[in-house]
Amino acid sequence: MGVSNRTYTLRNCAFAVDYSHVEGPTNIVVEDGYIKHVGKEVEGDELECSEYVVMPGLVNAHTHSAMTVLRGVFDDGELHEWLARMWDEERKLTREIMAVGSEIAVIEMLSSGTTAFVDMYFNPDQIRDISTQYGIRARAGPTLMKDKSVDETVRELRALGESEFFRPIVNVHSLYATDLQKLRELRDNLNREYHLHIHLSETREEVFQIKRRYGMFPVELIHREGLTEHVHGVHLGWVTSWELNYLRSSIAVTHCPTSNMKLATGGAFPMKEALTQGLNVTIGTDGAASNNSLNMFQEMKMAVLLQRHNYWSTGITAVDVFRASTVNGYKMLGIRGGEIRPGYVADLVLLSKYELYPLTKERLLSHLVYNPPKEVEKVIIQGKIVYQKDDFRDRLKKLLEKLSLYL
Repeated sequence: MGVSNRTYTLRNCAFAVDYSHVEGPTNIVVEDGYIKHVGKEVEGDELECSEYVVMPGLVNAHTHSAMTVLRGVFDDGELHEWLARMWDEERKLTREIMAVGSEIAVIEMLSSGTTAFVDMYFNPDQIRDISTQYGIRARAGPTLMKDKSVDETVRELRALGESEFFRPIVNVHSLYATDLQKLRELRDNLNREYHLHIHLSETREEVFQIKRRYGMFPVELIHREGLTEHVHGVHLGWVTSWELNYLRSSIAVTHCPTSNMKLATGGAFPMKEALTQGLNVTIGTDGAASNNSLNMFQEMKMAVLLQRHNYWSTGITAVDVFRASTVNGYKMLGIRGGEIRPGYVADLVLLSKYELYPLTKERLLSHLVYNPPKEVEKVIIQGKIVYQKDDFRDRLKKLLEKLSLYL
């Protein structure tokens, strides 16, 4: 399946589906990396699509990609005990190991339909290079913690630069893993020009700790410090109802259901209330040490089930989580994407129609969330085919062999 010029047509797609509509059979014309037409039009090369269902790419709004190397290390600790163990393990990691772990993660994400991800780890320069190598969209940056100065963080951030697929962000591990003075220095040094990606209100212990230290709940504190508009807050299982109002102007809030359940964080991300108040709700897998999967199809299903279990309500639907994982994710990135419409970026995932059965227009979105395909056939990012099934099998084999030498 090749493209010889900048305009081509995915012809006779069995269905094209996004959160708001399903069409099929249909053609999708791509020009210069964007969707030009959806319907009967045909332009440029013709790529037969009758065996495929086409959907927008998935955005993994929060992960720690290099932690694929720590998958399965410690599966039975609650969050703060688990963190202490992870920090011990991370002291052993070299840059070589992190590079291998992040590249493995990117292959995993592409092979399960992820076209963009937001990363928090200690190797953002490697994420920049790997994202360019594979043609996947990424956001990453230095991570501010207690043992790192603001000056060092800012220098690293500015040195990262940008590329077609990579943009730098500021990572702050959490309010409890840094101090307020550093957060203020960071705010003043950066003049609010970068996104602030932070674990926020993840556990009851965190909420109690911040309340004791500062007399406020975590989101209240972020709001008081004038950072709310630039925050991408992750987890929020213990956010209070009145704090949601402060987050209406935030870049995004991210639900990581599998990780939260595995680490027994309790609480419940208030997805319905967040959507009702107009927050930009997104979904992330978290890292492979706390999930242990980077598959966003699985994460969408877990998000629906956890919301329904916690609230004794079917108020959250497949449409809600599909939108959160596609168009809301692209909104977080500042890109017009996540829908199959003219003018939207051509970040597309092609799935075998034989894995989505009974194949009817009315049931298709349900299948994608509740009984998703086991494999992705092809991934297109910015109009370019960057992944076809089994493309990276040999490369993955070599990476795993290399990783085995470190373990």
